[in-house]
Amino acid sequence: EERSRSEHNLLNIQKTHERMQTENKTSPYYRTKLRGLYTTAKADAEAECGILRHALDKIAEIKSLLEERRIAAKMAGVYSDSDPPRKTMRRGVLMTLLQQSAMTLPLWIGKPGESPPPLCGATPASSDYVAKQGDKVAARVKAVDGDEQWILAEVVSYNHSTNKYEVDDIDEEGKDLSLIWSQFSVLASYFGYLFDPDDWLDLNHISLTSLQTNFMCVCLIRRHTLSRRRIIPLPQWKANPETDPEALFSKDQLVLALYPQTTCFYRALIHTPPHRPQDDYSVLFEDTSYADGYSPPLNVAQRYVVACKENKKK
Repeated sequence: EERSRSEHNLLNIQKTHERMQTENKTSPYYRTKLRGLYTTAKADAEAECGILRHALDKIAEIKSLLEERRIAAKMAGVYSDSDPPRKTMRRGVLMTLLQQSAMTLPLWIGKPGESPPPLCGATPASSDYVAKQGDKVAARVKAVDGDEQWILAEVVSYNHSTNKYEVDDIDEEGKDLSLIWSQFSVLASYFGYLFDPDDWLDLNHISLTSLQTNFMCVCLIRRHTLSRRRIIPLPQWKANPETDPEALFSKDQLVLALYPQTTCFYRALIHTPPHRPQDDYSVLFEDTSYADGYSPPLNVAQRYVVACKENKKK
């Protein structure tokens, strides 16, 4: 309704200008008429903007409620077909979910003169910011070989006494299946269950209490306890290059970016920032296998590009 009224008014403005050109004069009548039409058009635009902002707030509220339900279901060990446990999720499914998360990241639309908030694009979080349960972060962890790497993780909790996070590795498929089965069998036998190794993925025939299920999930999942300096919150809004270019990383800036089709962040240089809201960054990953030390340009969504705390090239 608002859009129809606005379009009708804009059409009147266009016709009035055409009449003025035909008559080749700007009379007081036309000036008064145009002033009224433009005033109405401005009011219509503000009303439509208010409706859109309200709709965006509702969408954000719905997404927040869905995330709360997902977290509650995860803690209770209850999963749906659309959100299976990640340790049984195929890599392709996980990659698709990560892409969807990047695509549906809301675009920050501020009011005239309003600066982008923390965690919009390249804008860092405030110094006292604490990531919430379920938030996705870049986490610096020790790999199996002892080296440290930045991985995509989900916040489980934050301990204000120790200033440390508990986070889960977002990618459980990388775990050795024989190790998982060995751990699961030991834990299950503790509760009086014995399994055929060929049926280890079909556990519908058993009945565990919620306490037992939670205990086993915590033991099997790759959970890390990390200090604040090892956590970088991911952006919660996309920055609009057309209105807030200062909220984007600039060309040649050093960042951590999620390497395509993986769940690990690596050091990279910004090759080309986004030009439109739907565009990704083009980045050059550090790679010693290339003569200049960098990979060819690869696209990475705003969602998965964060500031690099280390300045020296490795």
